[in-house]
Amino acid sequence: MESPENVENEASGDESTPDRRRDFLLKAGSVCAGCALAGVPVAAGLRVVADPVTKTDGASGAGGEVPFIPVASLDSLPADGSPQKFTVRADKSDAWSRFPNQVIGAVFLRRLADEGGEPRIQAFNVVCPHLGCAIEFRDENRDYFCPCHNSAFALDDGVQEASSPSARGMDELETRIESNGEIAVQFQNFVMGIADKRPV
Repeated sequence: MESPENVENEASGDESTPDRRRDFLLKAGSVCAGCALAGVPVAAGLRVVADPVTKTDGASGAGGEVPFIPVASLDSLPADGSPQKFTVRADKSDAWSRFPNQVIGAVFLRRLADEGGEPRIQAFNVVCPHLGCAIEFRDENRDYFCPCHNSAFALDDGVQEASSPSARGMDELETRIESNGEIAVQFQNFVMGIADKRPV
């Protein structure tokens, strides 16, 4: 038979069990709430830290404006209007690093003349608007041609031939001739596989 002292201890232990459970649940709830509240600024901080990694300034200027990038000299283009392929380079940077003179694409340039006889430059992005392969110039056919899926484009305006699988013609780019004779191109890429010329 248990002593009165043991019975009293067991009784007091039974009475304190709900209190201990309540204290534990309150503490556990406080820890969970604290972690949840701490997670909000941590998540926001991670976004701020990681955000610059995904952004570069090589393809667009302030306010999303597409800059003109010097590509070649006017003297480097033949006067007969034959297209020449040129690499486009620009500086890229994020919040931490700067990457100078990086390749961001390529263009075909042609030297033409306006109605007054002044030089005019025609520029096309070399990326095929069908599925993104590199377009070539075929001198024997005097046209542009994509060997991946046999898309052909007219030399004069870059319009796709009827048999081409491309949904649109080549993507023409804005150009200007600088005072020093450099040709600058407003370079950008466009969504592939659609009929509309939509910037990426």
